[in-house]
Amino acid sequence: MKSIFIYISFVSIFIASTGFSQNRLKSLPNTQIEDLNGNTIETSSLVNEEGLMVISFWATWCKPCIIELNELQDVYSDWKEEANIKIVAISIDDSRSSSKVPGFVRGKGWEFDFYLDKNSDLKRAMNITDVPHSFLVNKEGKIVWQHAGYSLGDEEILFEEILKNL
Repeated sequence: MKSIFIYISFVSIFIASTGFSQNRLKSLPNTQIEDLNGNTIETSSLVNEEGLMVISFWATWCKPCIIELNELQDVYSDWKEEANIKIVAISIDDSRSSSKVPGFVRGKGWEFDFYLDKNSDLKRAMNITDVPHSFLVNKEGKIVWQHAGYSLGDEEILFEEILKNL
């Protein structure tokens, strides 16, 4: 009986702490990242002043990330037209592999904005432990939704969140 109580207490604390850490981040933190030409920019300049912005953290070695970005590309023009959405993809490839990112992106033909988080400053500031990880940010820079991982159809859930937050 005592061991069941301890187990339930441990699980409750774990669930509570996990929920807290996911909800702790309220705004897009201001750090520096690079565009694909090597120019440094402040993340505060990414905000879509005309609507919502999707930020997708990804890596060239992450197959679910590539699938997600392909699916987002398929719906991007419709989303821009319907909801004035901006999609930003931020690579977490480290300094050893980040040189591959520009060519990789060009080869895929993706049309959204791409950036590099070579030092993982933004990744750390946003408490990201794994990719893909997506955020929905409003025009004030507030994070209104986030999702870790990717399964086919997740883009439909994301679009529902976009419509809720228009």
